Amino acid sequence: MVQSFKKIHQVHDHYDTIVIGSGMGSLTTAAILAKEGQKVLVLERHYTAGGFTHIFKRKGYEWDVGIHYIGEVQRPNSVLKRLFDYVSDSKLKWADMGEIYDKIVIGDKHYDFVKGVQNFKDKLSSYFPEEEKAIEEYVNMVFAATKTSQKFYMEKALPNLVSKVIGGAMRKPFLKFSDKTTYDVLKSLTDNEELIKVLAGQYGDYGLTPKKSSFAMHAAVARHYFSGGSFPIGGSSQIVDTIDPVIEAAGGTILISAEVQEIIVEKNKATGVRMKNDRIFTADKVVSGAGVMTTFNKLLPAAVTTKHKMIDQLQTIKRSVAHACLYIGLEGTPQELELPKANYWVYPDDVDHDTCVERYLVDMDEEFPLVYISFPSAKDPDWSNRYPGRSTIDVLTLVPYDAFANWEGSRWMKRGEDYEAFKERIAKRLLEVLYKQMPQVRGKVDHYELSTPLTTKHFVNYDEGEIYGLDHTPSRFRQKFLKPRTPVKNLYLTGQDIVSAGVGAALFSGVLTASAMTGANIMKKVMA
Repeated sequence: MVQSFKKIHQVHDHYDTIVIGSGMGSLTTAAILAKEGQKVLVLERHYTAGGFTHIFKRKGYEWDVGIHYIGEVQRPNSVLKRLFDYVSDSKLKWADMGEIYDKIVIGDKHYDFVKGVQNFKDKLSSYFPEEEKAIEEYVNMVFAATKTSQKFYMEKALPNLVSKVIGGAMRKPFLKFSDKTTYDVLKSLTDNEELIKVLAGQYGDYGLTPKKSSFAMHAAVARHYFSGGSFPIGGSSQIVDTIDPVIEAAGGTILISAEVQEIIVEKNKATGVRMKNDRIFTADKVVSGAGVMTTFNKLLPAAVTTKHKMIDQLQTIKRSVAHACLYIGLEGTPQELELPKANYWVYPDDVDHDTCVERYLVDMDEEFPLVYISFPSAKDPDWSNRYPGRSTIDVLTLVPYDAFANWEGSRWMKRGEDYEAFKERIAKRLLEVLYKQMPQVRGKVDHYELSTPLTTKHFVNYDEGEIYGLDHTPSRFRQKFLKPRTPVKNLYLTGQDIVSAGVGAALFSGVLTASAMTGANIMKKVMA
């Protein structure tokens, strides 16, 4: 008998499939395989399941670490809504954030992103009346880019021989958009740098500035929210809470505090995993949702990665940005504190996004290049039932991992006074940004704590605390090895690295991985 996710379970020595990690991609893969009749073991190295969908509690508060809003789920027939319903047996419920989902704040100017495509265009045109044609063309370009993505991603699930025959034709339309940077596309539509800065105002959702990011990634995020934003009722812990019973129904389980030391490979075939405590679990197939960097660098035997030149492949990609998040607990209800549901994206007004980041990386005392403010307690209609008289706010910014290199190798919660002092300086600065946007919460803060890239590394096992796995550059989408199948027989990948950033993309990665593993038309079942 072993402690698994919230329950005591009989753990077996052999499973149909072992899934490493319990992020959104892993949970989706496991739930779909369970619905295909497989007994699946999900192994999570930490004491809580869910990856970036998990929550933590402290001082009588609860914070969602990675879910801030999800698009598309208010449309009953959208692919994303159907997918969430499929893996949760329709138990996961969503609250609409309302008309405004994002506020882009540049200096003292506010620009609202409102739900509904025509509403979005009309609102932006009210700010930039002379740019109405460019705004129309921009929205059309976003739709054109995202329309090509379905075949591009579905090609990743095809058997290798089939991919060699028709894969190029399936990828080509998408690559026309993904090969261009966000800035290049926006600049081709308008010379208005303020409008470009506003349109790129959600770049924090994928972590790369307009002159470096692929337009295909930008378009995916913009399109994702055109119908508005939503938040899981009951908090993001509801994601794993509603998916766990689906896995369990087929005899599977989510095992926490279960760190995988190595994927066992025999004659180029994955046969199971060796745990940190030396216990061995065997399986017909193994799936890694731990990220391609961690999987290739740490989990596979060196002889295997050398044979297939896997480490060479890693040289073609880069890690995404690291971040710090200030988790704030406040006295008072969201209503009393007049907290909005919309997210705030706060930027300096003197230079473009890329220049803001460049000068900050040279000197961290410069103005933050980006501050993102989210109000989860205001978004969740069930919040006040669980935490009456209290509220929470999350404030995020970009920080270079190198800034925390002095504390590399130190233990979580025991990194020393210098580390705490450094965190406090960042926290105080972020609080001032919050107070400028929300002056009414000054004096209401009851508790706050700052996570750093070292915190992310500790909990998510990303070596440099990266938040989005891999950078979403144009070249990233050219890497054919970022797909479910690996050169090792019966070893598969899932998660945002094989699709793109975000919970929705990770959810879809689970479909691709399960499709590649089973040969079944999973999407047909989902949409039935």
